[in-house]
Amino acid sequence: MQSLVVLPTYNEAENVLPLIAEILPQDPGLHVLVVDDASPDGTGRLVAELAQREPRVHLLERPGKLGLGSAYLAGFRYGLEQGFERVLTMDCDFSHKPRYLPELLAGMAEHDLMIGSRYVPGGGIKNWPLHRKFLSAFANLYTRLLLRLPVKDCTSGFRCYSAEVLRRVDPFKVRSSGYSFLEEMVWRVHRHGFAIGETPILFEDRERGVSKINRKEIYRAALHVLSTALRRNPARD
Repeated sequence: MQSLVVLPTYNEAENVLPLIAEILPQDPGLHVLVVDDASPDGTGRLVAELAQREPRVHLLERPGKLGLGSAYLAGFRYGLEQGFERVLTMDCDFSHKPRYLPELLAGMAEHDLMIGSRYVPGGGIKNWPLHRKFLSAFANLYTRLLLRLPVKDCTSGFRCYSAEVLRRVDPFKVRSSGYSFLEEMVWRVHRHGFAIGETPILFEDRERGVSKINRKEIYRAALHVLSTALRRNPARD
């Protein structure tokens, strides 16, 4: 079964090639699509050179920094157009370890969306300060309660979607382009009646490069969750 791993990148030259080298051996049906937002550090150039030698590596170069949510959408569109049966998303900084990919894929036998979860038994977070752990736990509790989701880790970007889910929930109508894109996507999948599963992962903070999330993005995500919860006809949006 052919599956596409979407890697949104911006200045990940230190990480992207080592990460791809760990992803591809996890399953012979895995392909990688790097969606690069014109990284000035040469991330796109490195991937383009690799793609010439490795047919399972693909590159989508964009003209500027257009946001995480739009990068996911570009990956979803590419995956559907190319006929992939599953589309996965993960971070490009090694916080999501490729060794968990087989568990995500195996879970798709009984689910339509699988999430690599920090908050189910066996999952956890490594190398985060206490205040960041508290903020993440609170954000997930806040999202679960407001959106009434049966999911422990609503903000994890380590996911596997079936192509059927992406066709049915119409992610191109998601109203957020930032990290709250993840919360709205799991809400849409749940509201459409699809089965969601979670598999434990140990989330490890990046060792190289710079984190892209900031305080403004966190506040924006909280407001977006609230506005999503207040919609009148959420299943039809």
